[in-house]
Amino acid sequence: MRDIASIDAFAIKGVGMTSQRTRDRLIERLHKKGISNSDVLRTMRLVPRHLFVDEAMASRAYEDASFPIGHGQTISQPFIVAKMTELLVENTPMENVLEVGTGSGYQAAVLGGLVKNLHTVEVIPELYRQSRDLLYKLGYRNIRTHLSDGSWGWPDAAPYDAIMVTAAPNEIPEPLIQQLKIGGRMVIPVGSQNSEQKLLMVTRTTETGFEVKEFDSVIFVPLVSS
Repeated sequence: MRDIASIDAFAIKGVGMTSQRTRDRLIERLHKKGISNSDVLRTMRLVPRHLFVDEAMASRAYEDASFPIGHGQTISQPFIVAKMTELLVENTPMENVLEVGTGSGYQAAVLGGLVKNLHTVEVIPELYRQSRDLLYKLGYRNIRTHLSDGSWGWPDAAPYDAIMVTAAPNEIPEPLIQQLKIGGRMVIPVGSQNSEQKLLMVTRTTETGFEVKEFDSVIFVPLVSS
């Protein structure tokens, strides 16, 4: 990760393979692959993904690919980011949202451009500090970062309109369901690395009930617990 203190308006704008023209080509590819929510596409067009990857990878930041960010974690493929975000915000105003697994902060930056208040939780201290500092430097004042075990969510700010989980537990964590509002939804990959993972949308229907809708097969790193 590059030195946060060195980021200025020129770096955010990007040049060459990190320029706005390169970002626009990524957005065109996402649209062709089926992402149709104009707000999601607009927001992703503005987020400087090259600042959320290691400086050595910056020239490849707008490829539709995932990259390692250290500590056994990855920054997700833009299509997956777009797909999960589209599922999360579809047809519903989002006032209070939780992200589990801040990682590099890229998914948080995308959500931060679409929701009123975002809480994001990261268990790895180094990633927590890097993403916290970068998001603040980029001007996100509606994102609150927390160092904690994401499998327990962040109950202090619950209930949530929506929860996004960016790493895969073996099963849906019950504490996260309990932190959803009635009618709230959670987008989460579920499954172990040794079996097929599925992207799920979990909707809380009552105090004790929820519905699960299954989407594509995905590949995510495991949800890390402290």
